[in-house]
Amino acid sequence: MFETGLLKDKRILVTGGGSGLGAAMGRRFLALGAELVICGRKLDRLEATASEMREETSGKVTTIACDIRDGAAVDSMMDGLWREAPLDILVNNAAATFIAQSEHLSFRAADAILAPTLHGAMYCTLAAGRRWIEGNHNGVVLSILSTSTITGRAFTVPSAMAKSAVLAMTKSLAVEWGPKGIRTVAIAPGPFPTAGASGQLRPEGRDEGWTARNPLGRTGEHSELADLASFLISDRAGYVNGEMVVIDGGAHLRSSGAEDLLRWTEAQWADQRAARSKG
Repeated sequence: MFETGLLKDKRILVTGGGSGLGAAMGRRFLALGAELVICGRKLDRLEATASEMREETSGKVTTIACDIRDGAAVDSMMDGLWREAPLDILVNNAAATFIAQSEHLSFRAADAILAPTLHGAMYCTLAAGRRWIEGNHNGVVLSILSTSTITGRAFTVPSAMAKSAVLAMTKSLAVEWGPKGIRTVAIAPGPFPTAGASGQLRPEGRDEGWTARNPLGRTGEHSELADLASFLISDRAGYVNGEMVVIDGGAHLRSSGAEDLLRWTEAQWADQRAARSKG
């Protein structure tokens, strides 16, 4: 199925594509023949990643510095992209989260998670969808979500709320935009360790037995997620619409992933808040 030209002639934008799962997906898309655009807030990180990608794949990679929390900035980015050619696929990958006792969350801290994870995904989706519809151009939106959309998740409540809202958007737009040639799909990854996420969600002192508790006894490989994403955005998945595919080794069937935090002491939470404020 994953022949070299699976994504040939597909122009793909990956938000938060400079590192982690976004970069892993981008590399796979390039290897399958796509033209890639990656955006994020840190242009130097984007450029470094893009340079590595070009060396590895000889593919075309464009970088754009954009704060997707700003709707006007998103519109400006999309205008610039469309001046060259329409996008074919949008991957809503950028997000933010950290563990916290919900009663200690400030409004500002909650907004720091909701802004990129919910608002940014919505701004990018609406901006791309509007242009696809106006240009009578087919498109695909893939959103990277979380199994918290199924189980809920204590101590990451704003993230669980935001991801659940994006799932609602995915299901709603599948019906509204499907007749216009636009598919909306989603992936709910389980543990796929990245430097950024691990630092926020798996701080020192947190129970590390979560790998052993996974029914498959391991974490996910980035290539596994990238392959699933490649299939879902490809024409081979042209009849998949409005669905979220879980890829977590069955972990959500056993645990929401936050139960160990119920055993944390107030001292541990105080240390966590202090560490986050320093960061």
